[in-house]
Amino acid sequence: MSIFRSLLPTVPRKNGWRCFVTGFPSDTIAELNKEMESVFGESPAPSPLGSSPPQQPARPTNGSGGGQPVLTHVDSSGQAKMVDVSSKNDSTRVAVATCRVLLGQKAFDLVASNQIAKGDVLTVAKIAGITGAKQTSNLIPLCHNLNISHVRVDLTLNEEDSSVMIEGEASTNGKTGVEMEAMTAVAIAGLTVYDMCKAVSKNICITDICLQHKSGGKSGSWSRS
Repeated sequence: MSIFRSLLPTVPRKNGWRCFVTGFPSDTIAELNKEMESVFGESPAPSPLGSSPPQQPARPTNGSGGGQPVLTHVDSSGQAKMVDVSSKNDSTRVAVATCRVLLGQKAFDLVASNQIAKGDVLTVAKIAGITGAKQTSNLIPLCHNLNISHVRVDLTLNEEDSSVMIEGEASTNGKTGVEMEAMTAVAIAGLTVYDMCKAVSKNICITDICLQHKSGGKSGSWSRS
């Protein structure tokens, strides 16, 4: 890296250290950047000695941000918080979520014939999903503790891909939505299917956990297209 010594004049110091003098032409800087790229394999980051001031890290805000969506679970300093919903109006809120559990042919046949050693897979998973929905605020730290008025969990065997399709629905009349309750219901039901069948196969896959529909609240209705 002799180019640094030949191109950059130095100023001696009493303690024996030397420092490079800034203020050399832009073509010299370009040549330095080129050599640094050849040595280190990438272009150097912009120098803090340049004319542009260093950028400050963006901080999340709860303002409108010109209509841009914001994260409501962080405060102005970026710290996690539980959203205060006390000023919201009560409304009927419903959410539907789905999940798929890919069993594989052997496990699927045993579930379909109710021959899994642990018992009735679909019934146990159904009850687990309902229980999971009611425990959502204990599992997800910033979720509100809701008075759920209804939970539905349905499991359907699909022969085409040897899977179990799970649909969960949760509803309440309150100040915040039940999307997390619906998704927790199908996730816990899917995990229960795995637990019931894991002795048969470790290759079972829980996938496609997602919200399908929600209604109620200020944002109104939404459905997956």
